[in-house]
Amino acid sequence: MTTNGSRPEVLRYTAFSSDPAGGNPAGVVLDASALDDGEMLAVAAGLGYSESAFLTGPPEGLDGPEGRTYRIRYFSPKAEVPFCGHATVAAAVALAERQGPGPLLFATQAGPVPVEVTAAEDGTLRATLTSVEPHVEAVADADLAEALSALDWPAADLDPAFPPRVAYAGARHLVLAAATRARLADLDYDFARLEALMHRLDLTTVQLVWRESPTLFHVRDPFPVGGVVEDPATGAAAAAFGGYARELGLVPEDAVLTLRQGEDLGRPGELTVTLRAGDPRVRVSGAGVHIG
Repeated sequence: MTTNGSRPEVLRYTAFSSDPAGGNPAGVVLDASALDDGEMLAVAAGLGYSESAFLTGPPEGLDGPEGRTYRIRYFSPKAEVPFCGHATVAAAVALAERQGPGPLLFATQAGPVPVEVTAAEDGTLRATLTSVEPHVEAVADADLAEALSALDWPAADLDPAFPPRVAYAGARHLVLAAATRARLADLDYDFARLEALMHRLDLTTVQLVWRESPTLFHVRDPFPVGGVVEDPATGAAAAAFGGYARELGLVPEDAVLTLRQGEDLGRPGELTVTLRAGDPRVRVSGAGVHIG
């Protein structure tokens, strides 16, 4: 879709909330074929959202739903990222408003990501993405110490039931669990120091979590490598966390987890993480809505 017959139209949607003032906003360009990498980065920087999604026609050989299969790229204000969950949800909702609910397939740099969009009786659109296969890595003691120093978090404030790990489900995230909600709420970190560590470890965000109940988690995601202090709702990190929690035996193989994010930023959102026994992939779902 273009404006004045030349420049692509930049849409604005929020993901993981049905309230335009909640969740995580993303830019969406449904036809980015006229944009080069620098122009996509400039659009993302101009919007200032944590990520924006840029769609083009599907790559050759990708077998997906006819007319509903796309290549998708994601740019933060500072750089391209391999996968972004909230911008995937935003793009899927934008397409569903124009094509109707149903299946979509996105070719991401991390691999194919199927998405299913459904409509509630009140018209709210909800998208469920299925991640690439996740994995979990150990984090070196020195790197953990540097992360905690950058966050100004004493090691004693971590929840010992949740070992620090690097988790991946399309992008890499360092998972750190706070022992209390107060620890999670007190986030005032050294931007440059954490950014340097994240670049060295090829991290997209740091996934900070606090467990309220067996299936309810509160999360926050510093995102200095993207030029953003904090991401309000992070689907890629939610998928990585789901894989992490299952692999470490912290939740059952079949589980539905609720992640609440953005409350500390005044943009509350909710992410649903679904794990299925026998399927290593992680499903992340949430509502999305156009920002007027």
